[in-house]
Amino acid sequence: MKYVCNVCGYVYDPQIGDPDSGIAAGTPFEEIPDDWACPICGVSKDDFVPAED
Repeated sequence: MKYVCNVCGYVYDPQIGDPDSGIAAGTPFEEIPDDWACPICGVSKDDFVPAED
């Protein structure tokens, strides 16, 4: 499932991950470390919601 940042609209796609932050492709959002931040605006995981397809 994809997750969307409430602040800037960045979409975390587990198929892509966030390689620039060390999050490998295939990593579910729930398994991202709690200290991870949005790569665009820097907010925490708490500011993400499940994407509606």
